[in-house]
Amino acid sequence: MSDLRLDFGKVTANLIDHSAAAPETNQLWAPVIITREEIEAECTRLADLPLPPDGRRQSLIVHPMANPAAPGLAPGIRVTLSVLKPGESTAPMRHNATEVNFCIRGSGYTVVNGKRIDFETHDVWNHPSYAIYSHFNDSNQLQVRLTYSNVPLLQHMQVYIIDANPPTEAMSAPAHGREQSDARKQSPYGVFELGNGAMMMPYELLINPPAVDSNALHWPWLKVKDELDKLEALGKDYIGRRLYLLYNPKTGGTNGTTPNFFATITMRPPKIVDRPHRHVSAAINYYFGGTGYSMVAGNRYEWKAGDLMLSAPGWAVHNHASYDDFVYELTIQDQPLNILMESLLWQENLKSPPALLGTHSGFDTNRNKVAL
Repeated sequence: MSDLRLDFGKVTANLIDHSAAAPETNQLWAPVIITREEIEAECTRLADLPLPPDGRRQSLIVHPMANPAAPGLAPGIRVTLSVLKPGESTAPMRHNATEVNFCIRGSGYTVVNGKRIDFETHDVWNHPSYAIYSHFNDSNQLQVRLTYSNVPLLQHMQVYIIDANPPTEAMSAPAHGREQSDARKQSPYGVFELGNGAMMMPYELLINPPAVDSNALHWPWLKVKDELDKLEALGKDYIGRRLYLLYNPKTGGTNGTTPNFFATITMRPPKIVDRPHRHVSAAINYYFGGTGYSMVAGNRYEWKAGDLMLSAPGWAVHNHASYDDFVYELTIQDQPLNILMESLLWQENLKSPPALLGTHSGFDTNRNKVAL
């Protein structure tokens, strides 16, 4: 048997009477903190292992409530801890998942579809789907990376595809070919309207949608920090959060770093307490400066620099606070996916009703009344 021919056997669908059924309920995953000490110990363990044939010394960071068939730190977010010793590299691979990569120790470079990205500690870069990539450590220090991907969602859908031996000729290929400019491949059939905005599209366009470049982008930490630190001038009266989205224009109005995730980097001055809020998207924070705490659905969680935390299970009320020093954090949320699915309920102020972001009008801050 092969993936072209499978023996499924005979199955029968179940019919389940759902009449007058009780409303569906969600089982929120409890917040969890993976401490700096735990991460450092795992890095040491991985570095002591013999180099695997593919060069990938890595561990998945998995929530205890995760489905074993789709292991993630949040239901739709996989977090992978990877290390490379000096002089090592990983074999080329590609998969149909998108990634956000974050270097938490050391330096090196990544080659994505032939594009070289040199990175330092706390740099962020993305990998488009099905882009061939390899990581390299050309430094004299251990390289440690966190990678966030939508693999669990694809595994749940049973459509996660890995190519561990991509063709050499594809390694410098663009995200898509330009042959669509060939007039012979343009459909002579158009989209037409039935009325009231309802449209009809022929098969020839269905299987040939407009191709949009999906590029690997790089956000160097030192440049990001220069912009971020300017937000301290907003003062204590500012009711928003001092952050920037690492924006990928490919994502358009879904405000993403990848089509699935946004990555934001936040700066919290000392003794700042955020306003409680909630959203359907899950949030994972990596703190790389300062100390503080988070309140999640009435529970208090203390954290410090070097800790990784599932800080906001979907729709749980939460807020964060800093202690006596500046906090820096990378936050990954599956907001863009939820905007695309028209599922992103967001409640910025618990005294006001939630809004369906991307479809309804969103929220304002008081930035026009404070500095900057």
